[in-house]
Amino acid sequence: MTRLAVKVAYLGEGFSGSQAQPGLRTVEGEISSNLQTICDSSAEELDLKLASRTDRGVNALGNVAVFSTEFGDCEVLLKALNAVSRGVYYRSYARVPDDFNPRYADVRKYRYVMPSEGIDSERARECASLFVGEHDFVRFCKYDNKPTTGKIESAEIWKDGDILVFDCSARFFLWNQVRRMMSAIASVGRGDAETEDVVRALNGDDISFGVARADALTLRDVVYEGLDFTVPDMAMFDSKVKEEMFRSRLRESFFTSL
Repeated sequence: MTRLAVKVAYLGEGFSGSQAQPGLRTVEGEISSNLQTICDSSAEELDLKLASRTDRGVNALGNVAVFSTEFGDCEVLLKALNAVSRGVYYRSYARVPDDFNPRYADVRKYRYVMPSEGIDSERARECASLFVGEHDFVRFCKYDNKPTTGKIESAEIWKDGDILVFDCSARFFLWNQVRRMMSAIASVGRGDAETEDVVRALNGDDISFGVARADALTLRDVVYEGLDFTVPDMAMFDSKVKEEMFRSRLRESFFTSL
């Protein structure tokens, strides 16, 4: 069998998170079902693993699924998976060693977007910069008994029209970390909190800024040094993309007509 890493994309609104949960529709469950259908393999034979956990409602453009398969042609495999998938898009692939663990990524990249109305972008940018470097993020995560000290490699904010965009990267992120960081940034940008409050929270003071909404967060990419992914003919997405874009225009037309 070949061990294959595949970058997958999905909108979180159709799933109860990424991790398999009994009785719920999840990203892992959808991928496993697709693979069992196309590869004619059992779940045990596939040994499916995901690089990153995403919560209910959170999107991804570059999460990574790793599995074993006897399917010979990887491009044909991705086309077949995209044909049967409901909501997961299989974007690229790379062959990996049998002991490859997708959890051990070198960089994870997230993006959060929100309306810029009422937010001072300079204050927000100053707040975002506070998170860069190594900190104890215990006040910026949903604690699950794991170590809370980590290092943010980059945290940048800019305006795109009437949207505020926040990009950040790190080797790993804690549960809810990006959404809690973004909630703090928004609070400072609106003037509801000061950068000194964020500094105090990073220093351990019991301060909470809340949790920002899930559907505005996207896992943009998971990067492994020395591992290059092959991108097949993207025309395989054409019909699905056209249909979804048309559905979006229908919704836009409806709400602008109210």
